[in-house]
Amino acid sequence: MSVFKVYDTTLRDGAQREGISFSVGDKIQIVRLLDALGIDYIEGGWPGSNPKDMEFFSRLKDIPFRHAKITAFGSTRHAGAKVESDPNVMALIEANTPVVTVVGKSWDFHVSHALGTTLEENLAMIADTIFFLKARNLEVIFDAEHFFDGYINNPAYALETIRAAVKSGADSVVLCDTNGGTMPLDVRRIILEVKKEFSVPLGIHAHNDCGMAMANSIIALQSGATHVQGTINGYGERCGNADLCAVIANMYFKLKIDKFKAEQLKELTRISKVVAELANMTPQDGQPYVGRNAFAHKGGIHVDAVVKHSQTYEHANPEEVGNKRRILISELSGKSNILFKVREKDIKLIKNYPEAIKVLDVLKKMEHEGYQFEGADGSFELLIWKTLNTYKPLFKLESFRCILDKERRGSDWYIEATVKLRVGERIVHTAAEGNGPVNAMDNALRKALEEIYPEIRAIKLVDYKVRVLDGKDGTGAKVRVLITSQNSSKRWGTVGVSENIIDASWAALVDSIEYGLLCNQNPPVDDIKNAINEITWEEEYIVNSHKR
Repeated sequence: MSVFKVYDTTLRDGAQREGISFSVGDKIQIVRLLDALGIDYIEGGWPGSNPKDMEFFSRLKDIPFRHAKITAFGSTRHAGAKVESDPNVMALIEANTPVVTVVGKSWDFHVSHALGTTLEENLAMIADTIFFLKARNLEVIFDAEHFFDGYINNPAYALETIRAAVKSGADSVVLCDTNGGTMPLDVRRIILEVKKEFSVPLGIHAHNDCGMAMANSIIALQSGATHVQGTINGYGERCGNADLCAVIANMYFKLKIDKFKAEQLKELTRISKVVAELANMTPQDGQPYVGRNAFAHKGGIHVDAVVKHSQTYEHANPEEVGNKRRILISELSGKSNILFKVREKDIKLIKNYPEAIKVLDVLKKMEHEGYQFEGADGSFELLIWKTLNTYKPLFKLESFRCILDKERRGSDWYIEATVKLRVGERIVHTAAEGNGPVNAMDNALRKALEEIYPEIRAIKLVDYKVRVLDGKDGTGAKVRVLITSQNSSKRWGTVGVSENIIDASWAALVDSIEYGLLCNQNPPVDDIKNAINEITWEEEYIVNSHKR
């Protein structure tokens, strides 16, 4: 059994981030995920602070845990109070958890300026509380709040607070960088000095106010700490806490700590996204290991090397943390970017074949005009098909009109879109209203196509973004519209660019509908060239099969 312990405080410290409020049901769902991941301690909240946390602890009694220990968090007794009658301490008992975490002041400045008591009384508060809880056969973790600031300013007193906790029976002591202002080498020096004084297991609780939470957590583990605290996705007050997704991955890949199983690591990316969804937070694309961009490659030279061997530009295997490699398409792309992407789309190309160069030239020209295909895989695939003349359009726009009307005395807008399409030899002319121009266009387009392509009903628009490309032209600036759509089996993005926001929206919308229908129908297409069908898989640049 590993001596290293991982302690999650997403449900308390993480929930202190602005905009996050977990329901009791959310917290229970997260607890199940963390238990399956192999987390040792899951801090459920502060039972003395609100009714929601008390309800959460009461509902945990019916949940079997495979690995984790649920922990209740609270403070030492109040100054001048008796521990057995202190409401916060009694709430820890009532939470009925096998482990409790007690936070106490270790910085003399905080004792005098925040608690407003004496240094001697603070030591008694720590000792009394831990002794009282240990007498009830609880495992007690002592969080030495502001320890690093306290040690730098008054090392003797900071050590006295730990001594009071240890003498009273604390099972482990966690050194907290509560203000997030300590530098990694100071963390290392202080932990090594504390270890000379105490044999109790030491832990680290790092905040990210200087961007050092991850560095401080890792250097603490390298310096002898065996207990590390953090939150999923680094959620927390102010700038957040150490991100446990990266802490766990670094323990496994970099520190070679034999604690988590390979199958548990594969759940990291999924757990990160589920917690983000429950927290109503947008996932962080640049998040190490689990972010969407963690293994994304854009530069052509990078892609060419990654195709030959992933370790050239990747420090870990994305699949091992449940993530995946992504090749981005932009004006920085080389032929290898195009070839990797078409390989994903099962289109057959070879590195030096003229068709690959043709796709790249069109791509770079469009990106120069303001297009961006990094989040528009649907439009990128359509670009390939159109450039190589390997598909026939499902419909053609004959005319389009959008009317926006608002009466001077009225409060509502009247918005109508009219479209005229050619589908084969047939002309379809229809109109529809909407609560905005994009909604009206979407309704009119669907109305025109629904009879011919009933599968359009399964295509849903799930996101719509507008980006001004150059603000110097004011309201006349060119804009880029990105639309995200999905059906029952996949999700895709499409893009449109124009000085006219309606035109840009129409282009992205048409791409979205057309791509969804083409993927569903898999229509017959022309071969690129007879020669291309003779190509075999002789090098990494060749893509397997030509379907579109």
